[in-house]
Amino acid sequence: MGLGSFLKVVAQNFDILAGPLITLVYPLHASIQAIESKTPADDQQWLTYWVLYSMITLFELTFAKLIEWLPFWSYAKLIATGWLVLPYFSGASYVYEHFVRPIYVNPPNLNVWHVPWGKKNDLAKPEDVLTAAEKYIQEHGTEALEKLISSSRADKESRFSSSSNYMIFDGDYSHRYY
Repeated sequence: MGLGSFLKVVAQNFDILAGPLITLVYPLHASIQAIESKTPADDQQWLTYWVLYSMITLFELTFAKLIEWLPFWSYAKLIATGWLVLPYFSGASYVYEHFVRPIYVNPPNLNVWHVPWGKKNDLAKPEDVLTAAEKYIQEHGTEALEKLISSSRADKESRFSSSSNYMIFDGDYSHRYY
């Protein structure tokens, strides 16, 4: 078997040979170096990589039957993983900061106890509440808004003024005792 035949086999199976090196061996080595170093920046890079690699693996396991029909999947995964791994690109940090982290820091509102205000939820966002408050001030004045707020507080306090303690859950899931 000559050198030309060997290079042809390597070229035809590049994704199979390079895949484990790029996705597992190099990240494993770099992760061990990150553990041993004193800087937290490289720890974050490699923890982020392993989170994303786990997500890719879960995607592959979930959609295995569909992926086997895509002949370019192994090459696309190799390119994407190379972009995530190589420190020159910092792809793992980019993907985590722009796509994964926003979901975990500000998760979608999955409140199953939420009762909408009708077909259209007019105050779905905090900005909408401010807009509604500004509109109310324009129509009725600041004194009317202050009176409305104080009467709402007084009403809430009168409902919970007995000697027992009650827990009130606010929209942000914090609680207060009255």
